[in-house]
Amino acid sequence: MIGVFDSGVGGLSVHRTLVERLPQADFIYLADQANTPYGGRPSDEIVALTRAGCIRLFEEGASLIVLACNTAAAIALRPLQSDWLPAYRQKLGRPINVIGLIVPTIEAATGLSWKDTTSSRLETMGPKKTIGIFATPATVRSQVYEVEIHKRRPDITVFQEPCPELAHLIETGADHEHLRGVIESHVKALCAHIGDRPWEAILGCTHYDIVSDLFAHALPSATKLIHQPSATADALIRYLAHHAEYDSGHTGKRRFITTGVALQSKLAEEFWNGPLAFETLLAA
Repeated sequence: MIGVFDSGVGGLSVHRTLVERLPQADFIYLADQANTPYGGRPSDEIVALTRAGCIRLFEEGASLIVLACNTAAAIALRPLQSDWLPAYRQKLGRPINVIGLIVPTIEAATGLSWKDTTSSRLETMGPKKTIGIFATPATVRSQVYEVEIHKRRPDITVFQEPCPELAHLIETGADHEHLRGVIESHVKALCAHIGDRPWEAILGCTHYDIVSDLFAHALPSATKLIHQPSATADALIRYLAHHAEYDSGHTGKRRFITTGVALQSKLAEEFWNGPLAFETLLAA
């Protein structure tokens, strides 16, 4: 079974693409709505909350977890993989792992594999360009996109725009007109910071993909949106092909659980194109 974790409903943007691409796999989605949003929390809290979510998904039978939350992936993934996961894997006595969505997004943005940190191919990459990143304050502070893109493509200039309230507005189902105004103000601020339009833009919070149409409308028409869910699905399929030890299941099972109240916003259900039956998570 594959677990998908997010602070709230934002990860549904990734989850929907994963189930479309892997229809036979079994999936369990966990929304930590009791503690959402993560974007303004200190790093140690983000690590602790992400670890707790992963533990619950492993207890529910997941063998592989996708952190479908940029903030969790940017802040918590590396310390969990190095400091916690090896001992917990030994405790469970079975193959388990946690992966994120930032690596495939950076691969899509740079056109290079994660392992390629050299500039040997720059002469074939075309003209210099800028990438704009819309993200939570915690993801922006981590500088993971800025640092890792520069390692691979020093010809790309990265500009980041923190969006402190946007994930919460999407989580709580704010109306489109209000969201449109907030998004347009962030796009305007980013373009002013660049002094031009970005060549490409990354929606560095999975909540934002739920309203990607509003971003596409606000951005200049020539700016390309890098589709994070598709990049993540491509990477997961490649990963499973090389790691048969992780059992993804074969019955097409779907479960949705939440640490909060099992009530989802109309905005999320419109995006999902149907009702969402979330189970309220009981204490372990």
